[in-house]
Amino acid sequence: MIQLQNFTIRRGVRILFQKANMQIHPNWKVGLTGVNGAGKSSLFSALLGKLGADEGELIRPQGWTVAHMAQEVEALDIPALDFVLSGDEEYWYLQQQLQQSGDDSHHELTTTELAQLHGRFDEIHGYTAPAKAAQLLAGLGFFEHQIRQPVKHFSGGWRMRLNLARTLMSRSDLLLLDEPTNHLDLDAILWLEDWLNSYQGTLILISHDRDFIDAVTDHILHIENAELTLYTGNYSTFETTRSERLAQQQQAFEKQQDTRAHLQKFIDRFKAKATKARQAQSRIKQLERMQQLAPAHVDTPFTFRFREPSKMSSPLLMLHNVSIGYANKIIAEKINLQITPNTRLGLLGMNGAGKSTLIKSLVGDLPLLAGERQASELLNIGYFAQHQMDTLDDQASPMLQLARIADQTVSEAALRAFLGGFGFSGERMDTPCQSFSGGERARLALALIVWQRPNVLILDEPTNHLDLDMRHALIMALQDFDGAVVLVSHERQLISAVCDDLLLVHAGKCSDFSGDLQDYAKWLREARQQQSQSQQQTLVTTDKVQKVDKEAQRKEAARRREMTRPIRKHMEKIEAQIEKLQVHLQDIESALADAALYDAARKDDLLKLMTEQTNDKTRLEQAEEQLLALMMQLEELEASFSVES
Repeated sequence: MIQLQNFTIRRGVRILFQKANMQIHPNWKVGLTGVNGAGKSSLFSALLGKLGADEGELIRPQGWTVAHMAQEVEALDIPALDFVLSGDEEYWYLQQQLQQSGDDSHHELTTTELAQLHGRFDEIHGYTAPAKAAQLLAGLGFFEHQIRQPVKHFSGGWRMRLNLARTLMSRSDLLLLDEPTNHLDLDAILWLEDWLNSYQGTLILISHDRDFIDAVTDHILHIENAELTLYTGNYSTFETTRSERLAQQQQAFEKQQDTRAHLQKFIDRFKAKATKARQAQSRIKQLERMQQLAPAHVDTPFTFRFREPSKMSSPLLMLHNVSIGYANKIIAEKINLQITPNTRLGLLGMNGAGKSTLIKSLVGDLPLLAGERQASELLNIGYFAQHQMDTLDDQASPMLQLARIADQTVSEAALRAFLGGFGFSGERMDTPCQSFSGGERARLALALIVWQRPNVLILDEPTNHLDLDMRHALIMALQDFDGAVVLVSHERQLISAVCDDLLLVHAGKCSDFSGDLQDYAKWLREARQQQSQSQQQTLVTTDKVQKVDKEAQRKEAARRREMTRPIRKHMEKIEAQIEKLQVHLQDIESALADAALYDAARKDDLLKLMTEQTNDKTRLEQAEEQLLALMMQLEELEASFSVES
């Protein structure tokens, strides 16, 4: 059990936690929430033993194995599979010891030691560890041919996935995950949910994906005003409990009414589409829940709306019998798509199916391999790419970058008010963005898109690096947007609340998906299971072969040790005799060095010592000859083993 007793941590003069008292019991799955800078990462550091308390103490069971996902990965030469396997430290140690015992005579082990290593290796299921690691990598989106590639060949985002897989490989008692979904797509997130739900240890999780937290956690630890408050239940329960308290305030009530008005407008518009009854009902149920939870975000610093598009036409963008891909590699073909002002389209598909490729083809950044792209003269695309933040001018402030694209007639006050809705205030508006956090950069990139009054929003993972409050503000703004939306996101709440239609990109085709996201999750699990059957069979077969090979190697090593045992035993006996004779000869030589021994009265003592010396030298020569013969015999026997191999 983890205990905090009068736990206080300060950062300079600022208090992060003050006299906190709580208990986290084994096997709990806890979501750690709070605004940026509240102290979530500091609490993780304390749990890892890297940060001590200013007052009080944090008590954690000493015998626990703690797994923590690192935020950076070096450009290593080792294969991805080995990197993940090294996350199980005991497996990695045992595997190295067994390998060295077979490859290096300097690490030769006794029969008992080797048996103990093999026994423990079997106890921790070491023979199946490579298959387990490969399954982790497959679940997180890696293809079979990638798992043998060096870590240094992967990009930063994929290295983070490797880090996550390595962390999950650990047979831990306490698992600490900080934003594990940041670099994952929806199918990888759904897989991770299943994995964490079956995890047997204690989990403490930081995430800005509310659906992910909802699906995994059974407690919420909220940091607010230097206090730690533990709530029973998942994130929805926490939001409801907190909103009930906040709704008692007049400000909360007023903002809730405004929020409900916007939500009702969206519901009314969606209800008109009677052709998708099941999807509509699921969407309305989701929005009704959002109505109840809206007050939980009354204290958010973010509030903005998309500016009304200046021009509009229908259709805005069309694809006719299009093939998309790179060079001569077709990823999807025979695509027909029409984007109108009322389009609210969510793109679904497994990792690598072509969602981002389709996005780039729609925008016009990627040439079509076949077919035609027709764009209206009035088309004005607002495109948020996964790496949109890289397009910012690091040397310019938010005010300067906004002023560059704004009409000169717009006042400075209006620009500052606009940026304020995205959480920029005071000197932060005039600070070069090179020092900004990922969240600040994402908010600025989004603000610049919003200002340009697009009539089509094409968004590829827009919520990466955004916290819960900003994600909520984005959902509210997108619901009110008067133009078209095409969205790729791992955020299920965003897709459910914004998109009217779903398009599945799979197996080289793009087709309408008639179900909702729950249906997609079911489809995805079935598709991935079918896709991985052949791969898993290969892994199981390989694992069996490796296990048989390891067992055969172990038996052969034992046979060879048994055959050489008599010779080695005899050699050990002779070596002991030689050592004893050498010591005795040294004693005799010391005695013979005594001048008093050569007195006439001690003649008999002198003769005795000289006789012993002669006899010992003879026995020593004989023993050394015997040892040499045994060494040659052993060498010949070991050489015969090599011939057999």
